[in-house]
Amino acid sequence: MQALVVFRGLQGLGGALLLAVSPAMVTTAFPPTERGRALGLISLVVGTGVSVGPTLGGIITQTLSWRWIFYVNLPIGIGGIVATCIFLTEHRVPKRGRFDPVGALLLGLGLAGLTGGLSFGGELGWKSLPVVLMLGAAVVFLGTMIPYELRHPEPTLDLRLFKNRLFAASAASLTLSFLSLFAVGFMLPFYFERLRGFDTEKSGLLLTPLPLMVAIFGPMSGALADRVGTRWLASLGMTINCAGLVLTSQLGPRSSTADIVWRLMVIGFGQALFQSPNNSALLGAAPADRVGIASGILATGRSVGQSLSVALAGAVFTGTGGAEAAHALLRPAASDPGRLVALQQQFTTAFRATLLTCALCAAVGVFTSLIRGPEERAAQKKSVGKVPA
Repeated sequence: MQALVVFRGLQGLGGALLLAVSPAMVTTAFPPTERGRALGLISLVVGTGVSVGPTLGGIITQTLSWRWIFYVNLPIGIGGIVATCIFLTEHRVPKRGRFDPVGALLLGLGLAGLTGGLSFGGELGWKSLPVVLMLGAAVVFLGTMIPYELRHPEPTLDLRLFKNRLFAASAASLTLSFLSLFAVGFMLPFYFERLRGFDTEKSGLLLTPLPLMVAIFGPMSGALADRVGTRWLASLGMTINCAGLVLTSQLGPRSSTADIVWRLMVIGFGQALFQSPNNSALLGAAPADRVGIASGILATGRSVGQSLSVALAGAVFTGTGGAEAAHALLRPAASDPGRLVALQQQFTTAFRATLLTCALCAAVGVFTSLIRGPEERAAQKKSVGKVPA
């Protein structure tokens, strides 16, 4: 297990280098009038990959072994390296920034302590020494980082960007979006396999509707944002996402497959309406020479939202007895009809509480999407024209 954690961390390092710069590359390569459309096409690619992943992973796990989930990515990764060397060229800018290692270290250690403490709080106890040390370290490192970054001429996290209300509200909405979303993918496998008894292949297939809706409607939402603006699209999308979470929380031991699919489609449609417009607003609110930093903040907000979502879901689900019921459902004693009904009810209650908590996060996201400043302020900033490929 320790080796798996270390190697997944290495994957995370590569993912950070890739995901943090991609939105900045798109923003500088397209004019502001086409930024939403370009980011929408990214959501198409991401949504398609995420849609195929669970189903393919379920088939591979059931027919081969879990190790092949990693093996199949090797030729894809090699192809990506070759394509990058052939098709992507660097656009050299006159002024080069300097890396801020101290700020990056403070931010990384602070976020690691925060997510670690929240993740293990429910399991080890909130007053346990490891959890207290991790959360204490988060307060110290993040508290030290803020004044340091405000004084640094080229900070890793440029907090001055948050003085722009459009940027700050978009960043907050982004984090809340993933805070509400990622728990769904975390909780549903427990629902499918522990409560419903589905096999791995079917569970993976039933995870597909949500990202598939993002892949289908993300490009349309991005193109529409270029025409009508981002504020109302993002707010409507977050509202639909919130409604979808409430509907999904009502799933029970006897819900039909159709019930599961259409509720996840509602969440996916809301996310599709929200993501491209909100990302376009966030990147468009940053000055031309801070687009790279804004792109990094976008990636950090997404990662923080995902990590905190899993931590929050785990804490609520465990605290309301769901984890205990999930384990008990696998034991022979669960075959007793009376015991089985009680465990199913306990699991369902915890599952419902977890997703309703996520819906509350989405409701706050609706508010932060609505209070953003007028978009024209961002549009009046120095625009970035097309850059030769």
